[in-house]
Amino acid sequence: MQSLFDGVKEFNANDFLENKDLFEKIGRNQEPHTLFIGCSDSRVVPNLITKTLPGELFVIRNIANLVPEYRNSEEFLATTSAIEYSVKVLNVNTILICGHSNCGGCNALFMDKKTGDNIPHTRKWLELARNVKDKMTKLRIADPAVREWMTEQLNIVEQMNHLLSYPYILEKYKAGELNILGWYYIIETGEVFNYQKDEKIFVKIE
Repeated sequence: MQSLFDGVKEFNANDFLENKDLFEKIGRNQEPHTLFIGCSDSRVVPNLITKTLPGELFVIRNIANLVPEYRNSEEFLATTSAIEYSVKVLNVNTILICGHSNCGGCNALFMDKKTGDNIPHTRKWLELARNVKDKMTKLRIADPAVREWMTEQLNIVEQMNHLLSYPYILEKYKAGELNILGWYYIIETGEVFNYQKDEKIFVKIE
């Protein structure tokens, strides 16, 4: 716990002072260019991966970087409301879904009943990736490593498709006013692969 307090002191003494003008500029207003939808995994750090400064990314993080399909509801919808706010109020021009290697959420799609009963809310949340699970189950891939990365990449594409179920996103996307990107980040190498929609493959960003 003490490390968190020490981190604040370090931030105030160094990082804040180095970017003091920037913080003053964005103190009362934000104009992010990108909505970054990523996994809650502690090893995924959006601003570090993209080398962006405070004020550039509007960030949503959840287990397995999932996007609920659009629906009108009076429930409390955290991810859906954040998407709505970023597109309709902040007018971001890009939505980026970033999945990653060794994703515990994607792996949990195949958890056994005992594990699922112990984390019922997580199990329910992962129903948003049920199509991914069904497709991977039908493929019957024996190699765990291959199944892992294929599941993670397929999930990114599935969530990109979910975004287009939002009428206001689809409208802007068709008009060329909104970009939708899918990235696959490999933690141990730092490599990032961008999804090429036409070729339906992930290509390393170089």
